[in-house]
Amino acid sequence: MKSSKRHETVAKLHQLLTRRNQRPLPLARICDELECSESTAKRAIRDLRDRFAHPLIYDQEYRGYRYDGEVGDGASMELPGLWFTEPELFALLTVRKLLSDIEPGLFEKEIAPLGRRVESLLADAGADTREVDRRIRITSIGRRRVEDHVFRCVADTLLQRTRLRFVYRTRSRPDSRAADRYVSPQRMVYYRNNWYLDAYDHNRKDLRIFAIDEMHDASMLDEAAHHVADEELDARVTGGYGIFGGEAVETAVLRFTAERAMWVSKEHWHARQEGRWLEDGGYELHVPYSREEELAMDVLRHGDQVEVLEPTALRTRVADMLRAAAERYSAEDR
Repeated sequence: MKSSKRHETVAKLHQLLTRRNQRPLPLARICDELECSESTAKRAIRDLRDRFAHPLIYDQEYRGYRYDGEVGDGASMELPGLWFTEPELFALLTVRKLLSDIEPGLFEKEIAPLGRRVESLLADAGADTREVDRRIRITSIGRRRVEDHVFRCVADTLLQRTRLRFVYRTRSRPDSRAADRYVSPQRMVYYRNNWYLDAYDHNRKDLRIFAIDEMHDASMLDEAAHHVADEELDARVTGGYGIFGGEAVETAVLRFTAERAMWVSKEHWHARQEGRWLEDGGYELHVPYSREEELAMDVLRHGDQVEVLEPTALRTRVADMLRAAAERYSAEDR
């Protein structure tokens, strides 16, 4: 057995005994859980007891192994070094790749040493670390570039609970004058391939959502952040549909065709959505929302496979957008 495999077996045994909370574990059960032979299980028991001085005893009454409660329950004991099973190491590599793909290069300096250590441990176990890069791919469409300095500054102020200053210009009003904003960051949100910040805006004395890619010249302020309770933040920011905050004031009723129903019935649109199957095989979805802009765009992506039944304002908006699109395509002077 390679040294790393032997360490992995010991680590698994330690986890088993810790989860048992001093309840004896028979040798046969250890073999089953570790998927190993009796000799391998006994070697792992000796390693825990002798090499790592863990208070592992054999309970004669219950014919099993457990940690001695008089010395320690095992929960607070940690094995020296970086102790992960092979699947856990692959999981770490996968997380590293996810982070790198979401925002390429942003944390490469910070996570590179951990990545090299994980790759070394996997290599010792005979695993091919290249499989993670080869088999996992994340494709981002519509991702907007965030300035590295701005992202780090936002993250620092968020976690250190200080205030943040930045220059902000909204895309919906490109001709407006860029303004300094002073905020207390509450949460960072990765939504549809882009980063947003939920923050208390000291200029407007209210909660606001900011697209981080629209922030410039960010700096940390030497003032404690204003705290907003999680309950209030959830109610104000996550009540509406999509990225828009605010309490939901309307409920959209959408009817999908039978051809589209199988996909839509499995989709998550809102935490409080409700859906039902129709007799013709179609699907009716009820979606709470506060503002209709993003919801209208999501309805439009289903083309002629969906109809807005209620409310009238949303139905009219979607119909007007469809007519405008049809007129643009049918224009003779295109």
